[in-house]
Amino acid sequence: MRQRNVKNKKEIIETSKYFIEDISSLKGKWNEVYKNSNPIHIEIGMGKGKFIIENAMKYPNINFIGIEKFDSILALALKKVPDGLDNLKMIRLDASNIEDIFFKEIETIYLNFSDPWPKKRHEKRRLTSPEFLRRYDNCFKEKNHIIMKTDNKDLFSYSIKSLNNYGYYIEDITFDLHKLNDPDNIMTEYEEKFTKLNNPIYKIEVIKDKK
Repeated sequence: MRQRNVKNKKEIIETSKYFIEDISSLKGKWNEVYKNSNPIHIEIGMGKGKFIIENAMKYPNINFIGIEKFDSILALALKKVPDGLDNLKMIRLDASNIEDIFFKEIETIYLNFSDPWPKKRHEKRRLTSPEFLRRYDNCFKEKNHIIMKTDNKDLFSYSIKSLNNYGYYIEDITFDLHKLNDPDNIMTEYEEKFTKLNNPIYKIEVIKDKK
């Protein structure tokens, strides 16, 4: 995602009640943050926050965590959060460190329009690579559950193969999401942009039983 500098981003982040700075001590304790035992869903690379915010508004009995590593984008997302959305938190984190923050407490991971890292030498950076799938294993509470959307056909093809090889089975898949006119689909900023350009949106939902 292209970044632009956000004025007062440090102040926006540090003063928002939806941002959690000290996350190192919360591993395995995230339900204590919300003071309930509701399921926890996370979005890795939430961008400007549209998807995670609208999900939190629509599903008040699910706890959501938006993950972003860039301060400018994080600040833009935090500015959008409406007051009183108590089932949403946002954190600053590089996804490569995700297993240091969560332990057997996540129900669903959303991967929306992730960087495709098209060069072969960068394969390990893809969020559906075996390296990242291994990182997710200990984060999940029960069954591993991933929902992915992208406009990148090559990344989608790679992800199908990678997920299958890792033991995930497909619950749902589509190669043109918006032809389905799904009323429950919540779009990201990127999704809105690409849909206006009539680009197909690919989506896959997969599950893996814990051994």
